[in-house]
Amino acid sequence: MTISGQTSTEHTTEPDAERSSVRSSEPSTEPDAERSSVRSSEPSTEPSTEPSTEPSTEPSTEQLLAADRREPNAATFAAGVSSAQQHAALRASVRQLGALLGEALERHEGAELLALVERVRSLARQPTDDELRSTLAAVDAPTAVVLARAFTAYFQLVNVTEQLHRWQEVTAVDEGPLAAAARRIGEALDEGTVDRDLVDSVLARVEYRPVFTAHPTEATRRSVIDLLRRIADTVQTLEDPRSAPADQPRLERRLAELVDLVWQTDELRIQRPEPTDEARTAIYYLNSLTQRVVPELLAELDRSLATIGIELPVSARPLRFGAWAGGDRDGNPNVTPQVTLEVVGLQHDAALRDLVAHTENLLAELSPSTRVVTVTDELSRSLEADAAALPITYDALKRLNAEEPYRLKLSFVRVRLQRTRDRLAHQTPHEPGRDYASFDELLADLTLVRESMLAGGDELTGNGAILRLIRTATTVGLGLATLDIREHSGKHHAALADLYDRIGELDTPYGELERPARIELLSRELAARRPLTGSRAVDVGEAASASLSLMYAIRSVLDTYGPETVETYIVSMTHDIDDLFAVVVLAREVGLVDTGTESHPATARIGFAPLFETVAELEAAGPLLDALLSDPAYRRVVAARGDVQEIMLGYSDSSKDAGIAASQWQIHRAQRALRDVARRHGVVLRLFHGRGGSVGRGGGPTGEAILSQPYGSLDGPIKITEQGEVLSDKYTLPGLARFNLEVALAAVLEASVLHRKSLLPQDVLDGWNGTMDVVAGRGQDTYRSLVRDPGLVPFFVSATPVDELGKMNIGSRPSKRPGGEGGLDDLRAIPWVFGWTQSRIILPGWFGVGSGLAAAREDGRERTLREMYGSWAFFRTFMSNVQMTLAKTDLDIAAGYVKELVEPEVAGLFDTIREEHERTLEEVLRVTGQSELLESAPTLRRTLELRDSYLAPLHALQTSLLARSRAVPDDAEPDADVQRALLLTINGIAAGLRNTG
Repeated sequence: MTISGQTSTEHTTEPDAERSSVRSSEPSTEPDAERSSVRSSEPSTEPSTEPSTEPSTEPSTEQLLAADRREPNAATFAAGVSSAQQHAALRASVRQLGALLGEALERHEGAELLALVERVRSLARQPTDDELRSTLAAVDAPTAVVLARAFTAYFQLVNVTEQLHRWQEVTAVDEGPLAAAARRIGEALDEGTVDRDLVDSVLARVEYRPVFTAHPTEATRRSVIDLLRRIADTVQTLEDPRSAPADQPRLERRLAELVDLVWQTDELRIQRPEPTDEARTAIYYLNSLTQRVVPELLAELDRSLATIGIELPVSARPLRFGAWAGGDRDGNPNVTPQVTLEVVGLQHDAALRDLVAHTENLLAELSPSTRVVTVTDELSRSLEADAAALPITYDALKRLNAEEPYRLKLSFVRVRLQRTRDRLAHQTPHEPGRDYASFDELLADLTLVRESMLAGGDELTGNGAILRLIRTATTVGLGLATLDIREHSGKHHAALADLYDRIGELDTPYGELERPARIELLSRELAARRPLTGSRAVDVGEAASASLSLMYAIRSVLDTYGPETVETYIVSMTHDIDDLFAVVVLAREVGLVDTGTESHPATARIGFAPLFETVAELEAAGPLLDALLSDPAYRRVVAARGDVQEIMLGYSDSSKDAGIAASQWQIHRAQRALRDVARRHGVVLRLFHGRGGSVGRGGGPTGEAILSQPYGSLDGPIKITEQGEVLSDKYTLPGLARFNLEVALAAVLEASVLHRKSLLPQDVLDGWNGTMDVVAGRGQDTYRSLVRDPGLVPFFVSATPVDELGKMNIGSRPSKRPGGEGGLDDLRAIPWVFGWTQSRIILPGWFGVGSGLAAAREDGRERTLREMYGSWAFFRTFMSNVQMTLAKTDLDIAAGYVKELVEPEVAGLFDTIREEHERTLEEVLRVTGQSELLESAPTLRRTLELRDSYLAPLHALQTSLLARSRAVPDDAEPDADVQRALLLTINGIAAGLRNTG
């Protein structure tokens, strides 16, 4: 298999939302699963990373390959290597890996199969596909498996090469994102546009928290991902001009060996993963970040802030991690209280192992002697206490390390961490002084060391490795990531119905109460503080037993592992305030909450967050939060949580419900309303953005998304989901992982400090708001007219492989909601996007946008639309995402699915889809001022065209296999090889488009 091609990532950083001239940071380079950020056509003063299209005398690909295959790396990029050379180096790496893949295929499958692969690829580029169809129809099922595997392996190799070169390109700058953000904050301080006290206050509470979810959108096995990481490391070493020429043959053989292993590894999971497996996958990435990324990233934050005279408090937590695996119960019966307990144990074991390793590394170098330095009395007293509590450890260390206090102290820290790990693993009692009861105890020990160094005048060491360890420990705590719990609102009401029916005091059964009556009842219940169950009863009913068992599990986790293990209980499908009151009442039953009185402060061991998922819920978000915070008992609960109220915004279901335009706009409007309500009630708003990987589920570059929020909606803390293929794309390579986290953290800092008020006149904002109302309103009407057509569901099921998703074994959660009738409402947002993406219609990412833009233009708002695109970050980011989705949409390929698979009575819907696609393409180009999609990003356009030449055979093969599979009678046994080949095409197309859902 011979491969030639290129890949690149376009980047852009938009100005903050609702203002026209806010300085942006380094180009946002989020390796988004749906798109690589599309450069705007507007003039820019920032250095371009776009390869030149002018003729040049730069080395050709062949010349670069001839130079021992050692292409420019990041260091040489920064030294002045042109973008053309960067691009040629990337093409060379892709070609090299493609050649090795071809050799592996020939070695294992024979020359004839390699020739067939090349023939299928060649036929897929022909204007007519009759010969391709006949060729594929003649291929037997085992051969179809090999074809699918070949193209899938190619995309896996291309993707990891892209990631490597993307990191090399984006880091070849003089000023990184954090440094740029700090500089802009410093300039604002010098100009007097922000106050120093405000900056200090915001920085003390800044927290960017990526939350690693278990949503099933990663089609690639972790075994393959690990091999790909090793391939990237080897390619990087080969390309490093500092590597010894003598090492070249060994490295090239190692690369061939790894590619061979990729071919020999099964791409498909044999069994569906369990929640604990998903938790281990999250831990895999978190371990890598903790060991190889976090220390240097936070050191860069300290360095950047120091340049403007700001010192981040040691207790600050600018970066934390969150997790859902083992806590997300919504629609997943496999997540039980026992699973939650097990996952928390896994996370703590991993975190403590990491902390022990970090501590061992540091104590190896902290050799200052009391013959040279002085230490504080506090540190000396702590060493005496440690020696008394851990005499065996002291006896082992005193002969060699008695005069090395820092090394001695960290040796005690290491032992206490190890004993903490053993205590949690065996559930034995805490021993004061011998292990750690809480993270605060660990932080106190580490801080003692640093304060002693600083007191002795050792600023370099005090602000060096020990501070990096403190920052890392503060990031991961003792549990690696904070677990969120999520459950459907209906479960809580069913539990309360059991409890109230058991008491028998209501004239109307709880389950029959109208919502206003339920709100009144639960508000009184919160204020009364009485127990509904008394002692732990066993006859409370099945629904109540399930909810209370979860609450008891949460209490057990907090008692055993500490207060930061579980922080937020998220209520999905929140419709009104009774949905929050219900879960607080249940939490009160097991002692997690005491709502207090006006004279007695409340206590709350966990916080509660509504999840607004549909457009209707987003529209009501502001009034709902106002009503929630106006309830005295609930307000006391929020006060007990430090006056922080978390709100989760759902992108996936709102988009599935009303289309991308209405979803994005209502989320933006909801943030404004929530911001204003939170300010009135004096609480800090922590927004939790439930974004998916694809544009249809809220995806897009994280840095741009943060900076395009409404002014004032970000006041320090923010949570954003990271799921599925986004994890592997952003975090597989440590260098790229650091850059992605740095971009997001820099955006959080900048938005929190500099984006607190609008710099635009109100009449301009009103005009933009009105225009977006038109775009979203007409877009929603157009979208809903399609999805409510009775023929849409059979069209969707026929024209896409959505029914095959359940066989992919990529997640523990079912793809459909239980108890449904098989309609669109029963289908989750992930398979909704997944199916459309596989057949290249990608409808959730663009349908309705064209009608919305046309309606605004016909209403005389064309000039306003162009102003919005040029100056409003929200609209510009929205348009860029839509443009990227349109570029990946290919209705000619989709037509093959429709022709072969869809019944004639519903196939006519494809004409409606084509019409809206043409309208959307025309209107997007009109607003952006381009003559073709991605006109300002030619390299990205060429990259997508290259991918299409390899995707086309997979689409053709998938269509053929779907027809074969569906032709088998329901009562007949399906061909196992056909099913395997079909799943492999799904995997390959996901890799080629870098999307599942």
